[in-house]
Amino acid sequence: MQRKAILIGATGLVGQHLVKQLSELYDTLIVIARRPPRYINASMRFYQVNDFDNLAEIFASVGADSKTDAFSCLGTTKKQAGSDEAFRKIDHDYNVNFAKLCQDKGVENFFLLSSMNADIDSRFLYNRVKAETEQSIMALGFKQLVILRPSLLLGKHKGRPLESFGQKAFKLISPLVSESLSLHPISAKRVASAMAMSAHEVYQRNKYRSEPAIQTTDIIENKQMLAMTKVKK
Repeated sequence: MQRKAILIGATGLVGQHLVKQLSELYDTLIVIARRPPRYINASMRFYQVNDFDNLAEIFASVGADSKTDAFSCLGTTKKQAGSDEAFRKIDHDYNVNFAKLCQDKGVENFFLLSSMNADIDSRFLYNRVKAETEQSIMALGFKQLVILRPSLLLGKHKGRPLESFGQKAFKLISPLVSESLSLHPISAKRVASAMAMSAHEVYQRNKYRSEPAIQTTDIIENKQMLAMTKVKK
């Protein structure tokens, strides 16, 4: 069986690592982005979209189906977006619209990058919108929805000075901090690995299933991602 994956957010901190990992895991990887990802191989199909408001036009020619797994690493910050409304549009509306378009194509498995602090009652816009996005995609009823909630992401954050400062501070104390702590920062590459590993696990779980799959939502918290991707010394 030819396995396919479709991804948005491929040029972000986690997405750029996920592109390579999915390319090795799937026969075909469909990438939809404003610019080409850093990693490209022969099995990749790249669709350039200048405005995610027009995503439906791209989907008209995208060959996604029930054998395709969908991944979203799309996200931003209020500062990068420019306003509360623009941030919500990118983090919530674009993600939910992508999920709906995938579902219309028959996609059954959806993998969403969220945040450890996702909370519908949070006083912080970022956390509330992350939670709203989770809930909106849950409501679509994918057969398998996997939500990953990382803590502070380690990597080069362009235009995110607070997160860059947090990383520098963490490097000073990291030898004293155990990965067993749920708030332990995690590298973007390890989050991508956890995402790819989760997809492979879902595939293996359903490979020989004889009865119809039931709707399932799995939430993978930061601590679990750290354990999944721990490198033995």
